[in-house]
Amino acid sequence: MSKPIQPSELILNENGSVYHLHLKPENIAKDIIFVGDPDRVEKVSKHFDTIEFSIQKREFKTITGFYKHKRISVISTGIGPDNIDIVLNELDALVNIDLKKRTIKERLTSLNIYRIGTSGALQKNIPIDSFLISSHGLDVNGLLQSYQTTTISNPAFENAFVTHTNWHPNKTTPILIEGNKSLIKKFASDKTQEGITITAGGFYAPQGRSIRLPLLDEKLNEKIIAFNFNKQQITNLEMETSAIYGLSKLLGHKAISLNAILANRSLGLFSNNPEKIVNKLILYSLKKITS
Repeated sequence: MSKPIQPSELILNENGSVYHLHLKPENIAKDIIFVGDPDRVEKVSKHFDTIEFSIQKREFKTITGFYKHKRISVISTGIGPDNIDIVLNELDALVNIDLKKRTIKERLTSLNIYRIGTSGALQKNIPIDSFLISSHGLDVNGLLQSYQTTTISNPAFENAFVTHTNWHPNKTTPILIEGNKSLIKKFASDKTQEGITITAGGFYAPQGRSIRLPLLDEKLNEKIIAFNFNKQQITNLEMETSAIYGLSKLLGHKAISLNAILANRSLGLFSNNPEKIVNKLILYSLKKITS
């Protein structure tokens, strides 16, 4: 039997729920949709046939119910890899830790994680209002550097990227993480395309946006767009995918990131109706989850 986890490391609320999410094991399904915006949770759950549970604490809102006889949970993660660190570790604790004994279970459970998010394309040939599946997440935000990732990283790609971009030594070392192949195959269709997604730690300078503050490397996005490794290009930027892919792989869960392309950074374009494309992606994802 594993050694009990100390209360300071796995914090529980008075009612036995996990600290940030305020969830108990019975509150979640094995199929879980991640959205960033708490308001988007109900835009997913409104399609459910029945709802059995709902709770919100801070930016973390959860609704669990049934869609076409399949039990699904929808959770808002908020924005950024730091929030993914909280959500995925606490979800894993709900299914793989005996919370009363504070010990790791002998038989582990694998969750299916589906991110339905928004993103900006880097390549000119990726149209706005399209769907993009992240084949990989490239971590440039530093979250995964706190974990042991040697078994899931891709040194050849990472070294080539660092060399091509003349990656600044003050920045964290990039880590490339692959999405779950079976889920990617399941979700792929003539309505989707695939690409490598960069996960930044912020929205402005970390994604090459400058309003009043100068960038550390003003040419970085241009170098990223031009990068090619074994005919693979980096296609888009967002703020959660690599954290979801990395932590899911390390914890034994399956994950896919589905992106509604709202902007094209190279062309300077933004969607005229972002809500419409996000809702289309929600319906597309629910159909694939239950197929």
